[in-house]
Amino acid sequence: MSAVKAKAIELESAIVEGMDIGGSWSRMLESRVLESYDFEQIDRLKAIPGAESLAYCFQCAKCTGVCPADRVGDFSPRKIFRRVQTGTNLMESPDLWTCTTCINCTRVCPKEVKMAEIMPAIREEAVLAGEAPAELQKAFADTQKYGNPMGESPRKRADWTAKAGVTVPIISKEKKPVDLLWYVECHYSYHPRGKDAAVALARVLDALGADFAILGHEEKCAGEDMRLGGEKGLFELLAEQNVATLGKYQFQQLLVTDPHAFNAFRHFYPAYGGDYDVVHYSQYLAPKLSGISFPRKLSRRVTFHDPCYLGRHNGEYEAPRQVLQAIPGIQLVEMERCRENSSCCGGGGGGMYLDGFLANFQRERLSEVRVKEAVATGAEILVVACPYEVSRFEDAVKSTGNDGKLKVLDLSEILAEAMGLLDN
Repeated sequence: MSAVKAKAIELESAIVEGMDIGGSWSRMLESRVLESYDFEQIDRLKAIPGAESLAYCFQCAKCTGVCPADRVGDFSPRKIFRRVQTGTNLMESPDLWTCTTCINCTRVCPKEVKMAEIMPAIREEAVLAGEAPAELQKAFADTQKYGNPMGESPRKRADWTAKAGVTVPIISKEKKPVDLLWYVECHYSYHPRGKDAAVALARVLDALGADFAILGHEEKCAGEDMRLGGEKGLFELLAEQNVATLGKYQFQQLLVTDPHAFNAFRHFYPAYGGDYDVVHYSQYLAPKLSGISFPRKLSRRVTFHDPCYLGRHNGEYEAPRQVLQAIPGIQLVEMERCRENSSCCGGGGGGMYLDGFLANFQRERLSEVRVKEAVATGAEILVVACPYEVSRFEDAVKSTGNDGKLKVLDLSEILAEAMGLLDN
């Protein structure tokens, strides 16, 4: 008999004894435990390094109340554990790919079940077994081949700079140390709306007199979505390559625009020799804006979406709001779920590459839920601070019938507009 099975019988028998209901009831309960629980599944998952805490769940259901995926489907950590208890093979279940690793569940869990560790660990086993959804496998393959999940040429990574209208130095050509090495990341480099935000931030940095440079074609995906999606080997390869590239140059701070890259560089890259002073662009900008003269007053009502990997994962809620509050005329209104209880856009944990797969298991996209919450505030603009979110939320504005009611802007774009650096 496994240790888990023995403990379950011991606990449930203790409950019966405490109720003083007799031996026959105790035997019946023991039989029910033996018949209904699939202890082999639980033992198998517990043995996967990183997935141990799944077995800590004692079915209190606090996670279900805050899980964004459960609002649009039938998923929560509690439900997963119960399904595994009763025989579901998680590595063959769509449940494995539904979690966005937003960790709102861990925030309220009294047993500290750590889904952001459990899911990547079990997904790694599924990836090795060839069970990952096709969309995600394509993102893995493109990232390994091209250094980005979009399958774009590395030579085009800095093409967006041609539209910046200011000098965006590439550090290999500068041949000198810089204060800021800006890690642009993939969506800012390649996605049309990401490029708009990159241009806006480049103009802001230039206007502030920042001493910065980018890597250009030498930059590769930081790999956080690969790690969370279960491709740990690819993440390790990217980390080693990126650390080697960064090691060629001298800089004071690593400036990142993507909260997922921010998380990877802060918490995982040190294990591969990459120990940097990492700063999210909102953290860099917030203290630089005092005393700035803004040529434009933006009389706008805005709301802000907290990215999961900037907020809950790294505790940064104030910097983006400080940037917004520095802009003359801005009225910031909060959504009902904000800060530590903010909802998820659906792009984290590999979800950016799973929309087609998840459409079969969700009533609506998480981005659509969030857009409706933003519209309910009466805001004219939804401001974001993650490269995934402009395009995700703009699509959701259209699909929810709110086109013309809500505009989606990156934090860099609304700041650049107030500084008179954009035409619109």
